[in-house]
Amino acid sequence: MTRGAFNHRGGLAVTPDGKRLLLSANRRDDWQLNPADSDIHAIDLDTLAMTQLTRRDGPDVSPLVAPNGKTIAYLGFDDRRLGHQITRLYIMNADGSNARAVSQTFEFDIEDPVWAENGLSLYFVYDDAGIRRISNISHDGKSREIARQVGSADIGRPYTGGGFSVARNGRVAFVRNSTASPGDVAVTDARGKGVRTLTTLNADLLGHKTLGKVERLTWQSSADQREIEGWLVTPPQFDASRQYPLILEIHGGPFTAYGPNFSVEIQRYAAAGYMVLYANPRGSTSYGEDFANLIHHAYPGNDYDDLMSGVDAVLARGNVDPQQLFVTGGSGGGVLTAWIVGKTDRFRAAVVAKPVINWTSFVLTADMYNFFYRYWFSAPPWEAQDEYWRRSPLSLVGNVKTPTMLLTGEADFRTPIGEAEQFYQALKLRDVPTLMVRLPQASHGMTGRPSQFIAKIDNILAWFERYRGVPAAQAN
Repeated sequence: MTRGAFNHRGGLAVTPDGKRLLLSANRRDDWQLNPADSDIHAIDLDTLAMTQLTRRDGPDVSPLVAPNGKTIAYLGFDDRRLGHQITRLYIMNADGSNARAVSQTFEFDIEDPVWAENGLSLYFVYDDAGIRRISNISHDGKSREIARQVGSADIGRPYTGGGFSVARNGRVAFVRNSTASPGDVAVTDARGKGVRTLTTLNADLLGHKTLGKVERLTWQSSADQREIEGWLVTPPQFDASRQYPLILEIHGGPFTAYGPNFSVEIQRYAAAGYMVLYANPRGSTSYGEDFANLIHHAYPGNDYDDLMSGVDAVLARGNVDPQQLFVTGGSGGGVLTAWIVGKTDRFRAAVVAKPVINWTSFVLTADMYNFFYRYWFSAPPWEAQDEYWRRSPLSLVGNVKTPTMLLTGEADFRTPIGEAEQFYQALKLRDVPTLMVRLPQASHGMTGRPSQFIAKIDNILAWFERYRGVPAAQAN
């Protein structure tokens, strides 16, 4: 039916009469060089003839047929080669005609659209300022919020995420979480009235535990006085008359977002006696396309200023020992952690998890090699080597004094382990205290098995405990 090695993306949709199958694909000969491009195709299930319904430079994905079969909804955008581009909701006639953007003025990424039973509107999820929400939007672009604080089944770190489903009568079921509880099933009516949580799946586990409290903070970045949002977590038995060590925990992506969500990892750090700061520096999603693209062709750039300003804001509160600062992050957060220790020695110890250390080697070995050079840089490495080196944490390794551990899964194809090895061996050559932890069979997420997740957290805490309380001069 779809012979050939082409890039077929996402799920399939069948028309209500069962006669056509819809899919998203890039079926051009140069598909390998254009990973973000795709179009909606329809297959006649009687003749197996394929018809292309959309044609533009950019992704058209997630086709969804209206209940009456006359309209098709899908997601996509006109590709401008930016690091982050808002995913919009489109509808078109069943034959591909009259395609138009329904959410043209909506400034957040739309995900997982679902048709209302009457075919006059669609439900979807989106992230706004670190909080996942469900909304309904009509054909003319008018939207209303149905629910918020939608949670994810991924409870490792406090990323946004989570899904929902819609009944024929318009009632919406979704996963709802908070900073104090993983997701439970909740329901609400078609207008978002009367939200009710149906389950308490973790009451037996968390009912007898005291968790760290999570407080929202904002501060101005020293780079340009732009407001940055973050969250501060205190130890379970927090005493305002004491000072505590602080962990700055940095999210990956970089085009993702943290929020006020339950996090096993963050709570483990708090339970070990640390205050924890996590934030959405520039480049984070859920604050609009302009905020995300402040790092376009510049990352890691001024994220450093955003994060250091956040640490300073927490120190000003008086409950953190300024001599007991620690920093860690994974993936994009690993990039920023390595960048931070190359620019300051204010942190007692650092853990750089699954990082990019050298942008040239990363672009030419990562699984998405055909994407990163085209969207994150102005040119391939052989044409812009100065740019690649200037933005590589390896360029700053000569400044590093902070004891720094490297942590990567051996089966990580997104940020191959060779990236961490470069930084580790450079630190060894400079006689900076370091350690390399290789998680066997672990992929980029490090959560394929509970043992991998536990190993990640335990190694980070063990490294910090090694230097916690040690005088700064001795640690460095």
